[in-house]
Amino acid sequence: MNEFKQWHNDTLGAKAVEALTKNNFTATYVKNREEALRQITDLIPVEATVGVGGSWTIQEIGLDKALESRGNTMFNHGKPGLSPAEATEIRHKELSCDVFITSTNALTLNGEMVNVDGVGNRVAAMIFGPKKVIIIAGVNKITRDITEAQNRIELYAAPINNKRINRPNPCVKTGECMDCSSPNRICNVTTILHKKPSLTDMHIFIIGEELGF
Repeated sequence: MNEFKQWHNDTLGAKAVEALTKNNFTATYVKNREEALRQITDLIPVEATVGVGGSWTIQEIGLDKALESRGNTMFNHGKPGLSPAEATEIRHKELSCDVFITSTNALTLNGEMVNVDGVGNRVAAMIFGPKKVIIIAGVNKITRDITEAQNRIELYAAPINNKRINRPNPCVKTGECMDCSSPNRICNVTTILHKKPSLTDMHIFIIGEELGF
């Protein structure tokens, strides 16, 4: 990465952290995925049960594999080979785990986080349930405000995630949200975290790289 892009990433990342902090979140900016992996694993005890909200970012930094390999009990409903009933059971376990790790679809320079879910288990666990919630996002998910965050989700996050999980929705043909009524729709629940939920221990890590969708 050239020095100018790094400067911009660092500047936006610091500004987002400042805004999140004003909104009562604990927030940290790190320059790269390696440092993020080190700091996040240090926050999670080896004996902790860890729930995983569907996140390409977590896979990209290798957090899920690192925790599993060192002995953490992992609850991951996205693990290949699970039946629908098994995946649902694991979703329930994610709601009451020791640590829930996930990403966000967008975060704003005003310190808000915007997320869209199909089932709602990810956003439910982010808000209340697990003893600790850790949210990880690349700088590419930073937007100016809520309107821009919603536009980002409709143009990037939703269609790419539909493609990733092979859902036959209109956006996989058009490349943008069509506000469909498909039974396979994954955009059913929208949440906006304006401030930290009062009973949730939440730590946001912003990484100075493009990660996730």
